[in-house]
Amino acid sequence: MLIPEGDVRDPYARFYEWFREQDADALGEKAGEAEAFFRRTGITFNVYGQEEAAERLIPFDLVPRIMAKAEWDNLAEGIEQRVTALNAFLDDLYHDQEIIKAGIVPERLIAGNEAFLEEMRGFRPPGGVYTHIIGTDIVRCGENEFYVLEDNARTPSGVSYMIENRETMMQMFPELFAQNRVRPVETYPHHLRRSLAAVAPPACEGTPTIAVLTPGIYNSAFFEHAFLADQMGVELIEGSDVAEIDGRIQMRTTEGYKPIDVIYRRVDDAFLDPKVFNPNSVLGIPGIMEVYKNGGITIANAPGTGISDDKAIYSYMPEIVEFYTGDKAKLQNVPTWRCAEDDSLKYVLEHLEELVVKEVHGSGGYGMLVGPTSTREEREIFAEKLKKRPANYIAQPTLALSTVPILVDGGLAPRHVDLRPFVLVSDKVRIIPGGLTRVALQEGSLVVNSSQGGGTKDTWVLRD
Repeated sequence: MLIPEGDVRDPYARFYEWFREQDADALGEKAGEAEAFFRRTGITFNVYGQEEAAERLIPFDLVPRIMAKAEWDNLAEGIEQRVTALNAFLDDLYHDQEIIKAGIVPERLIAGNEAFLEEMRGFRPPGGVYTHIIGTDIVRCGENEFYVLEDNARTPSGVSYMIENRETMMQMFPELFAQNRVRPVETYPHHLRRSLAAVAPPACEGTPTIAVLTPGIYNSAFFEHAFLADQMGVELIEGSDVAEIDGRIQMRTTEGYKPIDVIYRRVDDAFLDPKVFNPNSVLGIPGIMEVYKNGGITIANAPGTGISDDKAIYSYMPEIVEFYTGDKAKLQNVPTWRCAEDDSLKYVLEHLEELVVKEVHGSGGYGMLVGPTSTREEREIFAEKLKKRPANYIAQPTLALSTVPILVDGGLAPRHVDLRPFVLVSDKVRIIPGGLTRVALQEGSLVVNSSQGGGTKDTWVLRD
């Protein structure tokens, strides 16, 4: 919000003037109101492995993160370029593998990778779209210096919190939205439904029937699954609600079985079809892969998209972007050491206290080591893991992440943040102007994940 000289950055000017006129106690009461609203609405997430607090509220901060139109436009250009390249990369991997033949991506990263599904070889999804919904995690390290932390191309979560954060802010501070021309995010469910309908399968007749497939109420993001189904006006289903009948996936209704055309699945690949993947899965739909490959249904995101957000593949993204678009990547990658390479492993082991080490298939802040905040014992344990399975890890420097203000007892205080914009891909690429800003609530912390104690805030993109 403030530049080093103490002046207010332009996007925050009107908010700052408003904030200076507010009573601190009244704002504290508003923060309590927001928490009560989230609790009443049921905006929670589950924390695996912590029975005493299995269901939690995500802490919400009242101070919005504000971006100027020019800042956002530059960022959106880079995101669209990257998403376009990701889809082209997936199509190539499951067909001719030209990028491997060109020597740009090593075949060893694909062959035997559990995220690469042989079942998708030679098959092109309806509309040629693999990644229908993407959540790109971005951090800022300077005035116009953005880095992509990772590309969430499987089942990215968090969009419901983005929408509810905005709704809460509009209810509590309508005067702020009258003073600032903030672009909307609440249109996301409408755009999501349009995007899913645009990639209906060949078997679809008339208006596509869409459903959200959830693993069930014990999933960490179940609130979001139910929220999106409700907002889109489509059915929320579990695997037990549907069956493969006459070459279609059909759901039970009060009028008998009805074919589904598009499934927005929030079930991981391994559990999607017990006939093809994990035979013990009770979360998926037996026979869905055969129906899918015969043109009877569209699955969003397509099975096998996880190979594109594999953290070892991530380190090749600048080359991947240039290979498929013909242009240099507009968004930078974080410098990455691939621990599968001997020289990189040696460097990482010697500099563990300086680096962030991540599992190649890890997510949600789990299975990682944040060197600067780790203990000697934690580093020694992690070093043994690295030596045993070096190909399972990558390492990155700890970046000087940008900060934004949060509300604390003494007023405002800076905290580190990242940003997850949400992208929809169908007949065109749609980027929702804003996204989910996740904030590290502990002073000095770089970990923003809600499962690790982080919170969220509303993200404003100004019209001008």
